[in-house]
Amino acid sequence: MPARIKKDDMVKVISGKDKGKTGRVLRVEPKKGRVFIEGMNIQKRHQKPRTVRDVQRGGEVGGVIEKEGPIHLSNVMPLDPKSGDPTRVGAERDDSGRMDRVGRRSGERFE
Repeated sequence: MPARIKKDDMVKVISGKDKGKTGRVLRVEPKKGRVFIEGMNIQKRHQKPRTVRDVQRGGEVGGVIEKEGPIHLSNVMPLDPKSGDPTRVGAERDDSGRMDRVGRRSGERFE
């Protein structure tokens, strides 16, 4: 069975503080069952400033850094490739015998 949600998929958040928003998947952690979505579940982290030499070499400057936090897989739904509506995902074999993800709403294959 192929993974239901993969990197670069477009998904819609169906519960939580970002409910109703859509975005692109940046990273998936299948063992933890979590996804990171562009612009969703923004968390602030405080980082100490680096020395001047590290900054010149491309090190990060200190301060408050905002980045995406994890969202549980059950709280997102992939968007159908044909209509753009949220859909469940199934699996079908193609002609060569490979398993592909299929949107249940339209029957369209994911890329």
